[in-house]
Amino acid sequence: MRKLCTLLAVAAALSGCDLAPVYDPPHYLLPESYQGSGAFRVAQPQVALSPRGDWWTLFGDAELNQLEEQLVRENPNLKAAAELYTQARDLAAEAQSRFYPQIGAQALVSDNRESAHHLFSTFTEPRQEGSNVIGATASWEPDFWGAIRNSAHAQKRLAQASAADLVTARLGLEAELANDYIALRGFDAELEVLRQSIVAYQKAVEVARLRSEGKIASGLDLARALAQLDSAQAQETETQLQRDLMQHAIAVLVNAVPSGFSIPFVNQFTLTPPEVPAGVPSALLQRRPDIASAERQMAAANAEIGVSRAAFYPNITLNAGAGFEDDAFNLLSLPNSLWSVGAGAMLPLFEGGLRRAELQRSWSQYAQTRDYYRSTVLASFQEVEDGLSLTQRLAAEVKQQREASDQATQALTISTMLYEDGLDNYLSVAVAQVEALAAQTAEVQLESRQLQGSVSLILALGGGWTLQALPSEKQTLPFGPLDYGVSENKGLH
Repeated sequence: MRKLCTLLAVAAALSGCDLAPVYDPPHYLLPESYQGSGAFRVAQPQVALSPRGDWWTLFGDAELNQLEEQLVRENPNLKAAAELYTQARDLAAEAQSRFYPQIGAQALVSDNRESAHHLFSTFTEPRQEGSNVIGATASWEPDFWGAIRNSAHAQKRLAQASAADLVTARLGLEAELANDYIALRGFDAELEVLRQSIVAYQKAVEVARLRSEGKIASGLDLARALAQLDSAQAQETETQLQRDLMQHAIAVLVNAVPSGFSIPFVNQFTLTPPEVPAGVPSALLQRRPDIASAERQMAAANAEIGVSRAAFYPNITLNAGAGFEDDAFNLLSLPNSLWSVGAGAMLPLFEGGLRRAELQRSWSQYAQTRDYYRSTVLASFQEVEDGLSLTQRLAAEVKQQREASDQATQALTISTMLYEDGLDNYLSVAVAQVEALAAQTAEVQLESRQLQGSVSLILALGGGWTLQALPSEKQTLPFGPLDYGVSENKGLH
């Protein structure tokens, strides 16, 4: 027993050894502001995105709010991503369990009869005897070289990465739904433009028919007017088709059957692009869940190097067992007791380069995660700059296109008046109709793109998420070592 206590003391002293390299993530020299943001916005940063994650409320549309909430509750892809996070937490709990002794109990009841003709038999008659055993076993692997600790760190960090991946998946689905909804409302606005144009074209057809019947104009004017009307009606049908397809896509996102799902038509474009301050570039590293995931994967790979290094050292285990054995049921008596205490060690001597290959692979995996982390950071800044360019350039383009649409509408009005007064032919009216419809449609499409650019910018900025929402390594464990209930995953918000 004294030897066992000495061995336990040595194990406790050596358990502080950590062979993982010092973790040092890459550092970046970041600019003071984004290229697409002004100095005032950076000097006076305001976080307009809700820390609760309901960023879509910035658009002020009740229907969009309801759909986004339904997506968060019921989207099957999001639920599947949540299960991946649950599995990552369970793997962390499995790695953590190796810190503790493994204790088990056993019981055996048997009645045995020996053959009269078994090998080397010394009995003339078959011998029959019972064997009843109860006992307990315990084993423990001291973490001399930090292999268990680093393995647990790696799995916990991977669980943190999975938590960030879940947020990334949720933000992606929320942005997809917002973009689809904006596109659908854009189709509504296009349909309203087309319907108003069709009404005007029908009136133009009647004017052309009356002038043709009165021999004031040729049948060419009527043919042109009918061609414009038919073309507009065909465009209306195509736009309605595109709206139907977008509605079906939204239904799938909110876990609804497309055949029983519908979004009411709105004849006005009520969505307005929100003001989204970008903040300072250094804050982006704390607001993007994909960056957090890449960093946690890098930290996990760093811990795995410690596991590979520990494989070069002896692996020691302690085992103990105790119990009672009897040929009847008089088990709990001292003469029938038994016990065993022991220790084992295994030191790799020659394995043909196996350990070295595993260590080199661990270093390579760590280098891979560092490169991926750099790539993720660079891509995130590109997405922010893209979002800033989209929102700013499209805002100016919408104003310019709105002026062009007003001018085209005015030209159509003048051409129609001249034709009705007999001062011009219908060709001028037809050209003006084409230009006016194209300008009005382009205006609606640009407004949709501007709104979708705001969604892209919000997504690039993390959708209101912050690094403080990431669970700690301890919080990734779904339960403690003495908990015996099965926890249910409620998702990560």
